Amino acid sequence: MLHFSRWKTALVFGICLIGIALILPNFMNRETLDRMPGWFPANQIVLGLDLQGGSHLLLQVDTDAVVAERLESLRDDVRDILREGRIGFTGLRTSGDREVHVQIRESDRVSEAETRFRELSDLNATSLLTGGTVRDVSMEAADGGRFVFTLTEDGIDQRIVSAVEQSIEIVRRRIDELGTTEPTIQREGAERIIVQVPGLQDPQRLKDLIGQTAKLSFHMVDLSMPAQQAIETRPPQGARALFSIDDPPIPYLIERRALVSGENLTDAQPGFDPRTNEPVVTFRFDATGARRFGTATQQNVGRPFAIVLDDQIISAPVIREPILGGSGQISGNFTVEEANDLAILLRAGALPAPLTILEERTVGPSLGADSVSAGTQAGIIALVAVLIYMILSYGLFGVISALALGANIALLFGILSALQATLTLPGIAGIVLTVGMAVDANVLIFERIREEIRSGKSAIASLDAGFSRALSTILDANITTFIAAAILFFLGSGPIRGFAITLAIGIGTTIFTAFTLTRLIVAIWVRTRRPSTVPI
Repeated sequence: MLHFSRWKTALVFGICLIGIALILPNFMNRETLDRMPGWFPANQIVLGLDLQGGSHLLLQVDTDAVVAERLESLRDDVRDILREGRIGFTGLRTSGDREVHVQIRESDRVSEAETRFRELSDLNATSLLTGGTVRDVSMEAADGGRFVFTLTEDGIDQRIVSAVEQSIEIVRRRIDELGTTEPTIQREGAERIIVQVPGLQDPQRLKDLIGQTAKLSFHMVDLSMPAQQAIETRPPQGARALFSIDDPPIPYLIERRALVSGENLTDAQPGFDPRTNEPVVTFRFDATGARRFGTATQQNVGRPFAIVLDDQIISAPVIREPILGGSGQISGNFTVEEANDLAILLRAGALPAPLTILEERTVGPSLGADSVSAGTQAGIIALVAVLIYMILSYGLFGVISALALGANIALLFGILSALQATLTLPGIAGIVLTVGMAVDANVLIFERIREEIRSGKSAIASLDAGFSRALSTILDANITTFIAAAILFFLGSGPIRGFAITLAIGIGTTIFTAFTLTRLIVAIWVRTRRPSTVPI
């Protein structure tokens, strides 16, 4: 057990040196790191929300809006099917929160309509949870040519799951555009999302950025009657009244049918209008969007069209000439930051449903600094107390244990740096616990060596037996702790997972340093001193 070949010795010390090298970037600023050679490690440990401050939001997906949108889509599908088949109908309406009713006028065409409706009731949605499919819509044919379409419970549940997952991805894309480091975005429960952005001290901008649904569409302005008259009486069929973002708001009457939607956007960038030098957002359509937009502008030269974002008109320019290039710009008296944020929203895509902010919390940098200071003091006090105890209890072997403990901490922080892990207060607690576990492993080895000495064995035999017989106990203790850490990681969230990660990494470094590095240092001492007794 005390024999190490040269390559094993080089490997053990090499691993320790790599751990030390990985820590170095944490003591340098970003400008210094940028000037270092390409082979030099550049990853740093990221401080969590509780250590460097930042913003915390708890969001809830509006599931009622998800169901309402699906119900409206189902009603439009029924209308399109009947119009495509030139089948007369009446009474097309939604009922409650999950039913669509329609009445076929001609009794001899009821069976034809039912056949055409089969494509709606046969539609299935793929389940993300089971990997199978669920029936989305059920159809019931009543007497007198009346049909009732109902959204199924399984279909609704699946759409809610999909909406939450899609919302998480879109929120992540929007926040990544801000250039923040290591945001935490995760699901909580069935309908909620936790967003934590360390280092961001402007919670209002964060709320504005992720709170907007950002559904963009282009509509023709309806000139058949004044907008104010439509608001006071009733808008024409196929039109609706919306207000602009101006102060005071200006009413517009627009056609419900969208010329192009935000789904056809491929890019959006902030910029400046070369004529007025005001901030604008330039956009570009995909091939389908460019074709639709080009056709619409060709047919409506001289008419105004409205650019609508979340049921607010941000601009209503007049079409001076056909726009055939598939690109354009949006102007609306924006500031530079507003133009940049709008471009971010359009690039990231629209949310499938509105998000409601249930909880918001901002941690200031001074509070985070206090947490760092308290955590550092706790770690230093624990480390010094442990080192004093080990040296007083085991003498030379206590010093060896201190060297191994230092290497253990270096490896732990080095791995966290390489992974760019987010360090939180619970993570610091995991590191402190790792220090105790590392010392515990050395205590097991040293006490076993003492027992072998008391039984009358020689110095070399006692050392060899102490390491070999303590191994199983050390492995048992650390494996059970690792299992607990794994359970915390998979079942916990946020800070609990941070604690589990540091604890799990600490278990690996503890086993390496306690059983390999400590044994190597003892082996080198034995080879150089040839001791007849063990000073332990």
